[in-house]
Amino acid sequence: MKKILSVVLTVALTATLFTGCSGPVAMVGGSGGGTAVKSLSGQSAPMQVKAPKYVFLFIGDGMSYPQFQSAADYLGAIADSDYMQAVPSLDDNQGAVLDGPVALNFMDFETVGSVVTYDSNSFAPDSASTATSISTGHKTYSGSINVDETATVSYETITEKVHEQLGMKVGVISSVNLNHATPAAFYAHQASRSSYYEIGLELIDSGFEYFAGGGLLKPTGSDNDKTNLYTLAEKAGYDVVKTKAEAEKVTDGPVIMIDENLADSSAMAYDLDRNENMRSLASYVKKGIEVLDNDKGFFLMCEGGKIDWACHANDAASTIHDTLALADAVQVAIDFAKEHADETLILVTGDHETGGLTIGFAGTDYDTYLSLLDSQKISFAKFDSDYVSVYKKNKTSFDVVLSDIEKLFGLKASGSTGDKLVLTDYEKGLLKTAYEKSVNGKDTGMAEQEEYVAYGTYEPLTVTTTHILNNKSGVSFTSYSHTGLPVAMFADGINAEQFGGYYDNTEIYAKLAAMLGVK
Repeated sequence: MKKILSVVLTVALTATLFTGCSGPVAMVGGSGGGTAVKSLSGQSAPMQVKAPKYVFLFIGDGMSYPQFQSAADYLGAIADSDYMQAVPSLDDNQGAVLDGPVALNFMDFETVGSVVTYDSNSFAPDSASTATSISTGHKTYSGSINVDETATVSYETITEKVHEQLGMKVGVISSVNLNHATPAAFYAHQASRSSYYEIGLELIDSGFEYFAGGGLLKPTGSDNDKTNLYTLAEKAGYDVVKTKAEAEKVTDGPVIMIDENLADSSAMAYDLDRNENMRSLASYVKKGIEVLDNDKGFFLMCEGGKIDWACHANDAASTIHDTLALADAVQVAIDFAKEHADETLILVTGDHETGGLTIGFAGTDYDTYLSLLDSQKISFAKFDSDYVSVYKKNKTSFDVVLSDIEKLFGLKASGSTGDKLVLTDYEKGLLKTAYEKSVNGKDTGMAEQEEYVAYGTYEPLTVTTTHILNNKSGVSFTSYSHTGLPVAMFADGINAEQFGGYYDNTEIYAKLAAMLGVK
């Protein structure tokens, strides 16, 4: 009885405090909509909260606990001067003590929750269905965007609602394609995430004021027989900007801002490959604030989409650098919130985990050497495009390839005893087999299942190289696909406390809709 009374008094006090705030208020509490999904942590009593004027939703695609923790551990490792001395033996560690991780900015947010990610057909869901849950509060099948399991009912998104009902401006940013699954889930309604042209048409019809990041996939349709989406966007009143110089001049929307340095699949480059002359994810958030800021507020969704792509390819270094790029983007929102402390809500979460990333590897036992990942200077995708493609054309010798691998990934054919980047005979054998498969098209002699486990659908030479460096660093992957791990939710600012606990991803929508007062 005392415990119940205590909870009631706490809720009542909190409600009173919020009621005293200026500005519009809304009732928060209850479960999300859609397929009957209740809060996994139990229903909280309704409370009055002030509606945020500015909402930032950052989604690290494929980012769960292993992704941001490995990034924090990596930062800790490279900042620790005696880190590599720390070996398990008390006699040999020379007094070295591991300093620990360096927390990413959002890891210090005031509220942390844990979010379940399953969809209507799998505990290991895809980006379309999980983004649908976040944006609409409904479950659906993998591959579907904002429609029910029959593809006959469309769900209105949180961004559509705040745009239409509240007059808030809306921005959508992604480091991958703007008509890819996650960004599409905030404006489109399609049975298939692969309906890129149709999704692009909905992007144009959305009327949202700001789109930025990667290019549009299939802009002239699957058969290249449709009117170019960029042309249609311009006819609809959008300013389509494709250079950094043009982007810097933009002060107002509606605008579609395509990165000038598109890389693999017309997406932004991996942050590991980005130079100082290329735009960052953070720069698009900064520009988004400039374009969207107005008296009625805004809702800005920013996706770090290449975290997912790097994890699919089992490229730990690229995963870490794109996670850090997302943190840089979050910092822009944090800095904005300092000037709008009682009006801003910042959320950082993932849609699902990708790759089964693990801090730990059988070959290193309890040891980790994450600073070794600093040896990698290029993403798997750029290695494919700039190097492996040339190897295939020229039939480059294995010795030359090994020399490039040392230069770009730090892995050495020979070296001093104790150098953890020196390849073992076993590892050289793995690389030689992968080289022959990639460069010369030779049969590996593996069973089909064994070969898939080794390479997935990726370039054998490249994925073998990243696997070896990952493992020497003490990290590993279990999959080339998604997993069923929960993701974290980090919240800061007004109403942040609403996002603590353990709950289903549909609850993210429910909490936002309730506090914003949309129906």
